[in-house]
Amino acid sequence: MKRLLTVEEVAGLITSGQPLLVAGAEALLRQLPRGRWVGGTIPYFMDEEVGRQTEEKLQVTVFPADYPARTRLYSFDELPALPGDYPASGLSLIIIPSGSPTLSRFAKEGALWPGFFDRPLAGWVAGVRLDRLGVEVPRVFDGATGAVSGDGAAVLHVELPAGLVAKTEIINLFEPAGGDVITFPEDGFAATDCFVNGQPRALIDYLTERQADPRWPLVCDFGGSLINVAFQTIDPAQRRVTFYSPVFAGAEYRLARPLDDYERQFQAAHQRRRGNPRFECNCVLNYLYADLEGHRIADARGPFTFGEIAWMLLNQTVVSVTIEPLP
Repeated sequence: MKRLLTVEEVAGLITSGQPLLVAGAEALLRQLPRGRWVGGTIPYFMDEEVGRQTEEKLQVTVFPADYPARTRLYSFDELPALPGDYPASGLSLIIIPSGSPTLSRFAKEGALWPGFFDRPLAGWVAGVRLDRLGVEVPRVFDGATGAVSGDGAAVLHVELPAGLVAKTEIINLFEPAGGDVITFPEDGFAATDCFVNGQPRALIDYLTERQADPRWPLVCDFGGSLINVAFQTIDPAQRRVTFYSPVFAGAEYRLARPLDDYERQFQAAHQRRRGNPRFECNCVLNYLYADLEGHRIADARGPFTFGEIAWMLLNQTVVSVTIEPLP
């Protein structure tokens, strides 16, 4: 939905029976009635006007009331069962809290679960205000049961009517720059050591030597798809670099090619995306680095999140889902 809504407006959608994916502040999500919805905490949004930060309203993805839909809150241990719950002909929308063990498991192991790629899976990572990192806990909500979790995955499984199909699209502005190949000795959301062109290096020394700009992520080609790994912190004291998504041992990464004009290139890429998405989410790093507070991006809508999900955990992208007639 384009505009931000009040608690009362969202409650009306829930009581009318419409399945929802809801983004907003924890205090607002806790006021919503039971129903077919899942939600997650986030305070950054692109509405019908501009990018904004607010903890006074909510943003929703809405499905028609006659669409069969069910919710489930998966624990860390239950998460590998996710593909077995996919609807026979539909899509699943997932929200996982930032920094949680469940997110780490999903990001590292999900692609290995049987059936993981068999149906469309999209969603986002719940977060908090950036100035409250480490103070507040990102949370997800299962509206059907009233359960709230700081370490679980809230999923809305939606069955689509015959003749319709969900299509997932990723917008990624980044491509690898030429030059050095970086690999890592182990999987993880943090690294101290790496190999540069096969030679062992301290990662922080290499980044310092290259005068690497943390706005530009690492980029890896996974089977023809370019996947970003965004920098979260570069800590000289601990000689440790942390990321918003994991690096994988043996995968080949390169520093991204810098963008000449982040906001302009982002606007242009978004205008090329397909159709009218039913669901869309953006990255909070795009919000920050492209200076989108108070600015409008074409017809973009949706929350700015702590990570995007299109099967894999993504960074500095836009993920959208359209519902289209079968060809």
